[in-house]
Amino acid sequence: MVSPSLRIPAAARVFDPAINTRCPPPHAVVMRMRSRSRRSIAASASPPGDASIRDPISLPRPLTSADLMEASGDGLKVAYQGCPGAYSEAAAKKAYPSCHTVPCEYFETAFQAVENWVADRAVLPLENSLGGSIHRNYDLLLRHRLHIVGEVRLAVRHCLLANRGVKIQNLRSAMSHPQALAQCEQTLTKLGIEHREAVDDTAGAAKLIAEQKLQDTGAVASSLAAQLYGLDILAENIQDDTDNVTRFMMLAREPIIPRTDKPFKTSIVFSLEEGPGQLFKALAVFALRKINLTKMESRPHKKKPLRIADDNCSAPLKHFDYLFYVDLEASMADPNAQNALANLKEFATFLRVLGSYPTDVSEA
Repeated sequence: MVSPSLRIPAAARVFDPAINTRCPPPHAVVMRMRSRSRRSIAASASPPGDASIRDPISLPRPLTSADLMEASGDGLKVAYQGCPGAYSEAAAKKAYPSCHTVPCEYFETAFQAVENWVADRAVLPLENSLGGSIHRNYDLLLRHRLHIVGEVRLAVRHCLLANRGVKIQNLRSAMSHPQALAQCEQTLTKLGIEHREAVDDTAGAAKLIAEQKLQDTGAVASSLAAQLYGLDILAENIQDDTDNVTRFMMLAREPIIPRTDKPFKTSIVFSLEEGPGQLFKALAVFALRKINLTKMESRPHKKKPLRIADDNCSAPLKHFDYLFYVDLEASMADPNAQNALANLKEFATFLRVLGSYPTDVSEA
């Protein structure tokens, strides 16, 4: 027996003899009609077969300031480390031919210049074919939130510079950046220059020699530095190895939109749990998808730089907690690369995409 409190008045019950079932009350029918009407209007507003309207993922992303800048860099302020005439300035000019260069005293100053809107871009060295990686900049990539938006390769052609009237036989010392001095060690020795003086950058050495009018010291720097500081070029191409190329990264506050219509490279950094086979497992996510790796660099984690074995010698004598920097020949617009990183993220303790950017295929 139905409870009186649940009894529905006869007037409120609607019966349709044609289908022999109860129908919803009139106000519910009106609401359904309005809902159908709204769906009809929405459907008529979207052309049939237009997937871009129905699928939000396929809609174009808003442009960023990085996309609006022209390739020539017209109007851009580009920060670099060193004095005017440094190789980094030449790289900045190669990357953005019409840019206004902003010299910075230190690498970190260039990072800060872009973060604080003093500059629009920074062009900083990442690795050299002879000297290897510039570890300082790898560390700074994690400490700052800038994005790699491009790369540029620059052939390094060292020159021996001196003040006007000075001859090679008058030189007793060579001044330059430590890496530049190392790259020219054999040639300088053959020229009879025995002593070396290290400074912060190559152009800074040329500037110092010109300002102090040194007569017994030469600078290892670029031909541009000789022109800027009024020095003579005593010898050209003095590097011991002719294949001397430095790869620079182009940094911006915002990433660029990756594409698949031209060669792209993606730079990532990740860390793994301790244990055998972990690195093999990480590399497998790329190998199984046929993604080529062009570089891999390991760096000890600064927060856990060293671990010592316990008194029972149950652990290795030393163990470093490493970060792995990897360059992939792939664009983040490629689903294959997206799936690989999604797979890596499942077991990596840390993962960050530093940038996805066009590969520099021009001659150094």
